[in-house]
Amino acid sequence: MPSIQARLFRFVLEHRHLLRFQRKRRTHFDFTTSIAEFREDCEKGARLFGKLPEGIDVTPLQINNITAEWIQPSEQPKDKLIVYVHGGGYVSGSCSDHRAIVARIVKSTGITALLFEYRLAPEHPYPAAIDDAVDVYRWLLGQGFSPSNMLIAGESAGGGLALALLLALRDLQIALPAAAVAISPWTDLKCTGDSYRSKNEVSLAPLNSWTVFSKYYAGDKDPTLPWISPLYGELHGLPPLLLNAGEDDELFDDSIAFAKNAKAAGVDVTLRVGERMVHCYPFLPAFIPEARQAMNEIVEFIQGHLAVKK
Repeated sequence: MPSIQARLFRFVLEHRHLLRFQRKRRTHFDFTTSIAEFREDCEKGARLFGKLPEGIDVTPLQINNITAEWIQPSEQPKDKLIVYVHGGGYVSGSCSDHRAIVARIVKSTGITALLFEYRLAPEHPYPAAIDDAVDVYRWLLGQGFSPSNMLIAGESAGGGLALALLLALRDLQIALPAAAVAISPWTDLKCTGDSYRSKNEVSLAPLNSWTVFSKYYAGDKDPTLPWISPLYGELHGLPPLLLNAGEDDELFDDSIAFAKNAKAAGVDVTLRVGERMVHCYPFLPAFIPEARQAMNEIVEFIQGHLAVKK
């Protein structure tokens, strides 16, 4: 049974449309929906929770024309690194709308993060995002970062892209990072899981958004290509993984299926399921016990695999 804090916060999220004097609870997505407006809505939502924790420095940089920023504990060396891959359905997401949630992880772990902006669909379909992610990782290696001192993390589409990045690095014979964290990862852009239908009514995502996002990102490519949908890849040789999934999420089955396949391939994979939790629930406010517990486990996993003294 979810905590009362989780239920109350869920109630507010489900009825936030009333505060906007809107009759419909959820937006219906189709191919006429404005992606520009969707991106702006994401930016506006992030600004509501955009205050950074104290003691965090943000330094912008460019990596081969890719906008990025260091998010770093003040006066701490960049000897360990979280490479963070933002979500947004491959059609939205930026440093500005993910800075605050990444800063929370940085503050809790004491480890610097690199947050970067890969090219977005529909303007830049596959393989733009995975190419940019590989370029950033190669650049980090060129800057002297050891793979054993790096961990890849991401949420939603960014969680899926983080897992796809692992496959790409392995296939390209580039040294893999120490571990990876994927929060509510989108691993199946063919959207075959039953949760895309069974969780449709309880999900907070815009209706039909995943099928629209998938078409925009995959373009004319087969959505089951492993670098698009890591669920369909050969998963041997991957580093330790922590996956987190909420039951009331259309992507729920993506995590279940990926974790099952990874375990069968001999990967050290941990799957945590949040009972009746929503998409990316670890990023909900810390006063919600389920979010706090999930975030604490993510922090411990990161610190443990990057050998950080607590």
